[in-house]
Amino acid sequence: MKILKFGGTSVGSPERMTKLLDIINPNVEQIVVLSAVSGTTNSLVEIANYFLAGDKKKGSECVENLYQKYKAFVVELLPATEFQEQGNEVIDYHFSFLAGLANDIFTSIEEKVVLAQGELLSTTLYHIYLKSIGVPSVLLPALDFMKTDEDNEPDIPFTTKHLMPLLEQHKDNKLFITQGYICRNSFGEVDNLRRGGSDYTASLLGAAILAEEVQIWTDIDGMHNNDPRIVKGTKPIAQLSFDEAAELAYFGAKILHPQSVFPAQKYKIPVRLLNTMEPSAAGTLITHDSERGKIKSIAAKDGITAIRIQSSRMLLAYGFLRRVFEVFERYKTPIDMITTSEVAVSLTIDETAHLPQIIEELESFGTVEVDTDHSIVCVVGDFGSEKHGFASRVLEGLKHIPIRMISYGGSNYNVSLLILSEYKTEALRSLHNRLFE
Repeated sequence: MKILKFGGTSVGSPERMTKLLDIINPNVEQIVVLSAVSGTTNSLVEIANYFLAGDKKKGSECVENLYQKYKAFVVELLPATEFQEQGNEVIDYHFSFLAGLANDIFTSIEEKVVLAQGELLSTTLYHIYLKSIGVPSVLLPALDFMKTDEDNEPDIPFTTKHLMPLLEQHKDNKLFITQGYICRNSFGEVDNLRRGGSDYTASLLGAAILAEEVQIWTDIDGMHNNDPRIVKGTKPIAQLSFDEAAELAYFGAKILHPQSVFPAQKYKIPVRLLNTMEPSAAGTLITHDSERGKIKSIAAKDGITAIRIQSSRMLLAYGFLRRVFEVFERYKTPIDMITTSEVAVSLTIDETAHLPQIIEELESFGTVEVDTDHSIVCVVGDFGSEKHGFASRVLEGLKHIPIRMISYGGSNYNVSLLILSEYKTEALRSLHNRLFE
């Protein structure tokens, strides 16, 4: 069985939704994971924010506006009267629920229920569409088998235990539809895998049932060797290792959710990144294997803050770095990059919610300098210790750009450089010319 995930743009209009059958073969065993229709999650976030702020009037207006969009969506997707009525019943149910929240106490629990409506709508409407054209399918409620534990980590054994019997109940069917992104938490409440989590859902399902492969369908033909929005002439990468793909996803390659490769990697499930607009394109295959002797891709991550702690107490001391890291651990703030000298340590973060408290604690160790508006440029490829020349080519490509930090040697497949964000576009283009032209 294969897992096929389609993102919001792939189901962004009735026309695109109907064209999914150009890709989905109803005669092949597969679970199709759908995101919300593009724009829906943003609207639901807006609705939830208004309700949380107590602005019931604006929240209700947003609900009505989204409802009108879905009414038009149903008319176009389901022209036959019988199935259009079924579609209208679905959207009436979900939007009556949303409208009713204006009259109740609204907390973070209700917020997560609101955010789940997008995937519940897209999957149910697509299931009705398939029924209207005579294609058999089974709608699997993700809330019955997707669950996170007390640490908010996905519970794969739970998914296996509860999903396999559902598949067995319908063993005469080959096509299954389910929701991406949504799940239940350890308390049984409706929750989610965070935004972008439909990729994660697909990977988790692949791991849970040991699928043949996971396919992530988006609107671009695989992971490219640079950011196509900034650099002309980028090309899709035919093959990546899981580690390389994880680096690129984390450091800015938008096509893939950073966490999504980990379950597939652990359970050795191949992942393909494919293009709904060009289904015949080869895309990118992600496996445990890596092509040696090549630089694969460049990515960049914005919104980075650099922190330097300088202290003579570091000199010949042990335990200093542990105490520094404990500060970030207390405030649940991940560190991206780190470099050290005998008397200073520089590191970067992208979550600044607790920055003032972090700085206050770090000042007990020594002088603290903070620089904002930086970007990490990440070059991924074969940078093993036995290789020579690749790192020098990277630095040569950036010789005219000030570099704040360099991280090299932490892995065999990554060189990361910290620069001011104003230089990012020039850095990506210059590196592309130096490494790929």
